[in-house]
Parts: sequence; structure tokens; C-alpha cells
Amino acid sequence: MAAAPCVWFKGRKTMLRFSVNVHRASRRFSESSDKSWFRSLFVHNVDARKDAHSNLLSKKETSNLYKIQFHNVKPECLEAYNSLEAEVQTRLHQDKDYPCEVVGSWNTWYGEQDQAVHLWRYIGGYPALTECLKKLNNNKEYLEFRKERAKMLISRRNQLLLEFSFWNEPLPRQGPNIYEMRTYYLKPGTMIEWGNHWARAIKYRQENNEAVGGFFSQIGDLYVVHHLWAYESLQSREETRNSAWLKEGWDSSVYYTVPLIRNMESRLMIPTKGSPLQ
Repeated sequence: MAAAPCVWFKGRKTMLRFSVNVHRASRRFSESSDKSWFRSLFVHNVDARKDAHSNLLSKKETSNLYKIQFHNVKPECLEAYNSLEAEVQTRLHQDKDYPCEVVGSWNTWYGEQDQAVHLWRYIGGYPALTECLKKLNNNKEYLEFRKERAKMLISRRNQLLLEFSFWNEPLPRQGPNIYEMRTYYLKPGTMIEWGNHWARAIKYRQENNEAVGGFFSQIGDLYVVHHLWAYESLQSREETRNSAWLKEGWDSSVYYTVPLIRNMESRLMIPTKGSPLQ
């Protein structure tokens, strides 16, 4: 009879030890599962890419290349600059020996002041650009124009662009219009994601014919997107933009694209007299 409590006590210790081990194992499994679940929230499934985003997002039916120029002009020279630039632009635009054409020219209204913005199209891509540059470097009249223009400028910069396949082709239009260029500086590696979202989002912004063109940079500042819009007035701009929020799906497009942006800016622009986009 004296040995029984000892047997019972040993059995109790064994059961307690088993219970503790089960509890520990269960806790480890639970923690492991929790960590695994928590970790899965941050795992990105990256699709294999077998082509550059420039080929995946640009228009296949054309091989056009675009150049955008930003010229910061001395305030007292802006009128003279516009006259000189328009004269040379018109000649290049109409000359069949140069495979380039002016898409649009503007002066910034709201944004950087005393700024001229020019958008060119090179019909045939990089070979067309190279051909134009060679011819212009041998054009004495053009070289004199550049010298004269340089006296009027504070600074200048440019980018080479491709157009998104899902955007409208930028074609001449009648005015009067004001133009908004919204520029987005994206996080590196997000251009495909941006394109996928905007391929759906652009359908919400077509009703008032406000979508002019969409472009992304190839040379110059990289991972830069330019969206070009046309409005009859500032009031029309506000009404058009507000109406997009009434359409189901626009809010989610904005929600998913905002995290892709590092920085963004908006310029309101007035077309110059000779601009094909009025």
C-alpha cells in the first residue's frame, strides 16, 4: 500500500511532462504558423519578364519616338523666344526632308513660370532622330538660330519618350483649350504595374475628349510618366476631374497607383500660336 502513492506520483509527473511538451510543441507550431502567415503578407509573386517594359507597354503598330523639351526663358525674352521658335519649328515641321513634326508647343501658365514646353514626334524612331540631328548639325541657319536662342535661355532639359499603347494618339485639335501635363516620378521597377492599372483607368477619362496622350521616358530622367490632358477652362477641368470619381472603379485605380509614385507635379499650359494642339 505504501508504494501506490509513489507510482501515482510518477504517473502524474509523466503526464505533466507530456502535457508541458505538447503545450510547447503546440506553441512552436502556432508561432511558426503565425510567422509563416505574417511573412506571406509581404511575399511578392514576381512574374518572369522576358522583354523590356518599353516593348511591353509601347505601341506596336508605330515606331514613333517623342522628345519633350523644357526651356526656362528669361522673363523679358519670352515673347521674342516664342516668335523665333515658332518660325523655325514651322519650317522643320513642313520640311519633308526632316522625319520629325511638332506635336505641340506651350508656355507654362501655372507651374514653373516663363517656361516653354515643346513635344516633337520622330517618325521612325531612333534612326529618324539620328537623321534629324545629322542634318541640323550641318544646317548653318539652324546653328545660328541656336546661338540666338541661347541668349534668351536660363536653362533647358529634355527627355526621349515612348507613348503608352492604351492612350490616345496625340493629334492636332482645335481650340481654345488649356492643357495640363501631369508628371509622375515612379519608383524604379513599377512601370509595368503602372501600365497595367492605367490601361483600365483610362476608360474613365475619355467621355469629354480630355485625354491627349500618355508617355514614359526612355532617356533622361527615368521612370517618369507624362499624361497630357486638354480642357476648355479651369472650371471644365474641375468638373471633368470630379465626374471621374462618380464612376465605379476610378477610386480603386487611384488607390493602387498612388503607392507607385515617388513624386508628382502638375503644369497648366497655354498653347503658342503655331502649336498643332490648340
